[in-house]
Amino acid sequence: MTMLDDRQTAAAWPTAYPQGYAVVDVETTGLARDDRIISAAVYRLDALGNVEDHWYTLVNPERDPGPVWIHGLTSEVLEGAPLFPEVAAELSERLADRVLVAHNAAFDWSMIAREYARASVVAPVEHRLCTIALAKELRLPLPNHKLATLAAHFGVVQQQAHHALDDARVLAEAFRPSLHAAARGGVRLPLLECRPLTEWSDSPVAPRVGYQPSRQNSWRPSRKRPACPYPNPGRYEKEKPLQQGMRVAFSGDTSIDRELLEDRAVEAGLHVATSVSRLTSLLVTNDPDAATSKTQKAKSFGTPILEESAFTHLLRDVAPADGAALPQQGPPPSSE
Repeated sequence: MTMLDDRQTAAAWPTAYPQGYAVVDVETTGLARDDRIISAAVYRLDALGNVEDHWYTLVNPERDPGPVWIHGLTSEVLEGAPLFPEVAAELSERLADRVLVAHNAAFDWSMIAREYARASVVAPVEHRLCTIALAKELRLPLPNHKLATLAAHFGVVQQQAHHALDDARVLAEAFRPSLHAAARGGVRLPLLECRPLTEWSDSPVAPRVGYQPSRQNSWRPSRKRPACPYPNPGRYEKEKPLQQGMRVAFSGDTSIDRELLEDRAVEAGLHVATSVSRLTSLLVTNDPDAATSKTQKAKSFGTPILEESAFTHLLRDVAPADGAALPQQGPPPSSE
């Protein structure tokens, strides 16, 4: 777009649209409420979606980094990184007076808000915009709502998935044409209010094995789920993505409510199994050494076992079923 085009676009720009955006991506140790940010990136955009500058930092989470095979950040890499309170001021400067834009914005905002709350600081964010919600408002012809799919739709090349800086760059480049399409079509931007956390207890992090979550409302009636429309592709293989149709069983306590976790798995195209058999693709448990029937069967069958944090990370990028005509999926975990 030329400078003249930009001036013409600006002249017709809806006055209700924000005057600046902060496109954000964070990588984390997991998806639970006690997980931590390990890297963050921000692309600042003007009112028309043009890039002004960008910023990236590692963050020492003061705990294990979670699924390293996904984000690539080891304990050794993060050991010398600044703590979140040490980067909070610089992050605030880049978020201030702008709409926070993210893919699955509810997730990125919740992780950022918790880090600010732990540091006893209020994040300077009043509104957020989820690019998944915007894609739905624009009725983009996408087979699913993954970042890679949105990027491909606009011809944006992703160079390093799950690296906060590259993910933020990709999203910034895909957001600009989305923003212009919304302006041309008179589409309301799906802005949501961001409320800072006012209560937070930064209790010591429980070890990965043997979570001790609250048992409030732990009882629930069983629900009959619709049959999974995809064939079972077999067992999960380490360092590969989950694939639609895989049979997943859960055992023991989970930090995310079990029903919500199962719903997320179903929305991603997985089959939630109530028991473990030779056909089970993987077992998710935070206590693989527990003497439960599911863990014992999984070990006897050689079924792969994943802990919850690794599983929820993999849920963010489930591979499509082989040779299947893909229906439009719902948003990944923690979306708007």
